[in-house]
Amino acid sequence: MPLKKAGRNFQARCPFHEEKTPSFSVAPDKQFYYCFGCQASGTALTFLMEYDRLEFVEAVETLARMAGVEVPREGDRGGPREDHSRIYDALAQAEKLYCRALKKSDAAVSYLKDRGLTGIVARDFAIGYAPDGWQTISDALQSDRKQGDKRQGDQQQGEKGFSEKDLLGAGLLTKNDRGRVYDRFRDRIMFPIRDTRGRVIGFGGRVMGAADGPKYLNSPETPVFHKGRELYGLYEARNALRRIEQLIVVEGYMDVVALSQAGVANVVASLGTSATTDHFHKLYRYCEEVVCCFDGDAAGRRAAWKALENALGTLTDGRQLKFMFLPDGEDPDSLVRKEGKGAFLERIKGASPAIEYLFAELSSGLDLHGLDGQAKLASLVMPYIDKVPDGVLKQLMRNRLAALTGLGGAGLDAGVAAPKPMRTAQPARSEASVLTPLTRRLLAALLRTPESLQSVSADLRARVVDYAATDFFAEVVNFIDKNPQADRSEILGRWAGSPLAEALSGLASAPRTLSDEALAAELADGLSNYVTGKDREARQQLLAELKAAPSPEKLAALRALQAAEPGANLPRKKRSN
Repeated sequence: MPLKKAGRNFQARCPFHEEKTPSFSVAPDKQFYYCFGCQASGTALTFLMEYDRLEFVEAVETLARMAGVEVPREGDRGGPREDHSRIYDALAQAEKLYCRALKKSDAAVSYLKDRGLTGIVARDFAIGYAPDGWQTISDALQSDRKQGDKRQGDQQQGEKGFSEKDLLGAGLLTKNDRGRVYDRFRDRIMFPIRDTRGRVIGFGGRVMGAADGPKYLNSPETPVFHKGRELYGLYEARNALRRIEQLIVVEGYMDVVALSQAGVANVVASLGTSATTDHFHKLYRYCEEVVCCFDGDAAGRRAAWKALENALGTLTDGRQLKFMFLPDGEDPDSLVRKEGKGAFLERIKGASPAIEYLFAELSSGLDLHGLDGQAKLASLVMPYIDKVPDGVLKQLMRNRLAALTGLGGAGLDAGVAAPKPMRTAQPARSEASVLTPLTRRLLAALLRTPESLQSVSADLRARVVDYAATDFFAEVVNFIDKNPQADRSEILGRWAGSPLAEALSGLASAPRTLSDEALAAELADGLSNYVTGKDREARQQLLAELKAAPSPEKLAALRALQAAEPGANLPRKKRSN
């Protein structure tokens, strides 16, 4: 989709939706793009985050490389940045070595054929083989390995090869208690694990038979590889699918490869561990629906429950999580070969929604017709409801619990919910009405000149930031306050993909009409009015709660709010008659 000159701007067919005529416009002078068809908009930073699905820091680093500039790091203090290029290069060379070794190994090729894999899918996933030798990687990649020289310390790096330190840092070599260094992977089918840019960051190795040791062996934690954050097959899924509507999470590398070969490309695998919260944050950057596919045995159900616990905090409105359990003795690899793609996808369609699964598991064995069973269910379910972000899903869960137990909202709060520490009374955020006329006006000013926030007193900024956990405007102020060098693009990039991204983009393009002095006065006055209004709302909420259920904690919180009120310690003015 090449850009073509159209007046002062450039045009192309939109990369974010299907269209026949160009509606995607790029304005170089404004450093902004906008689609008149799907309303996608943003900066170069936003484009990388939305199109390439990069995280904010990744997008910044990518742009910096394109521009040939260095990205300053918080905490660098002028010191040299750690360079991981040798690790990436070593892993890339190891991938090539393993792929060449596969072609030379009749046993490895026969194993993959017996598992039903074709040469095409092996090529697409760069599947390889680690030969059964203790020094294969050392001999092939180490630059200065000399016959009879078995030094275990750091070795001098050659012009083209890698030092022992490089290969240990990449996780390709390992060292035992006696100091002997040797290849980590031996006589295993090798699956390269890639990051979102396609770089190899680690490997998973699978034994071919009933050999000693673990069935799967992963690379260790390294500076570039963190098992709890990465997903095998995500890079390949992104390459295969222009738009990902759903992602299926399985447990093994072979499951991902076999399903992909069968035509199910939207599959990823956690790396020998339960899906973590970081995994779900990454998954939901690419789609709104995730289906976890686990074995139906006890171990599979334990893994599913752990995944559910880790996912609850990420289930904002619009996101879906489902669970599918496989028949006994089957895994996705064997099932798709036995039943075919269509039958497997039908099973996926019948997956249980996560909340249905949660209530079914926790209510199992309870007599919900009796008070004891109802009370037990409420005590079991409420801690999980508390983990879900405020929104429609959380309210639906509370409604379901109320229907099963007969307890209304007040009853659930008073009798079941665990007490939470109170800083100040703060109402929950409502995305529907999160921006008022006042906060829209203030945000427009801050987005035009973020540095103007520093003209406001630190005490007033701190009072605004007190509400950052529950109010979007205060969250933005908090980000600008903590990142005084951030420009408009960074601020927009921070909330790219959020429900309020479009509103922020519109406010950022509003023209500036005030001088620096007038803007400083506008911000100080507006922020003061914002704090006054938020404090008033908090006091009203606390007063209502005190009337319904008095407590020393709520009374102390109310007094703290009153003490923080501007002018609280000043003598009151006398009324004029």
